[in-house]
Amino acid sequence: MPRLSASALPLLIGAAVLAASVAAAAPARAAAIDLFYERTVMSAADARCNLFTPTLGSALNAARAQARGAALRSGVENSALFAAEQRAVTKARAVDCRSPDMTTAAGRVRTAFDGFQRLTVMTYPGDIAGWKAERSLARYNAVWSLSQTTSFGWDKASVGVVSGENALAAVATFADGAQPYAARLMLRDTRRAPAPYLDRHLADASGRLPLAARLPPAGAMRAINADQKDAAPETLLPDAGRKGAAKTGVAFRFPPSAITALAGLDPRESVAVDFVFTGRKGDVVRRAYIEVGDFAAGAAFVQTAAR
Repeated sequence: MPRLSASALPLLIGAAVLAASVAAAAPARAAAIDLFYERTVMSAADARCNLFTPTLGSALNAARAQARGAALRSGVENSALFAAEQRAVTKARAVDCRSPDMTTAAGRVRTAFDGFQRLTVMTYPGDIAGWKAERSLARYNAVWSLSQTTSFGWDKASVGVVSGENALAAVATFADGAQPYAARLMLRDTRRAPAPYLDRHLADASGRLPLAARLPPAGAMRAINADQKDAAPETLLPDAGRKGAAKTGVAFRFPPSAITALAGLDPRESVAVDFVFTGRKGDVVRRAYIEVGDFAAGAAFVQTAAR
């Protein structure tokens, strides 16, 4: 994604802010904070002054979310990003929407994002699994606009957002034909656990942490229960269209709050979808792990806000 240079924002980015960032963090972290700050300033200015088209605004918001993820991956603390966000919003509010500086900054954003806003497909890679975003199909139903596919045992699941819907969905196929009666999204409870659980002792030889080691213990998690279950359209099934792929599956949809909750997590952590079955001695759970990654950036990329 294009980066907005500091010179493009003459009034919006002060030398004091940049100096404070450099003094407070290593150069790579300082650069990550600065990039997040720049994009937040212009995003806040757009929300206040209606500077950009919905498509460009979505592109800018996606870039902002991706900058946040990059900053967290570089080791920047959430508290530092929150402080940068507050400074950015304050700065955006202090500038007249019709001022020459705002006009110049907005023009340079349009130039920087001119090519990006015309993209219809983006892939957001992760450490283990990434997100595929596609907004060219926004007018169609029963296709993924944002998705990640994972295997768990012999089973497969795709999780994401279906085009035209404002809900997180999980679609699964089960090799033995079993049918779950419920599903729940398990994720970190940010009120109990403000920081992600990343157990580095479980990393592999290359330092990569498996998704199961990125989920907090049960006492620090919360559940969001699916509120709708249906037979899955074939177009949403994992590996849809591939030779030998399953032809039937089950689709669960979660309340809209699930999207907000997932987007607010640290990109380095994971969440789980628990599919719940009736067993002879009680419930049986099959768990699929999903990497949070740049879900927030992907969700912003496919969204065109109504204005």
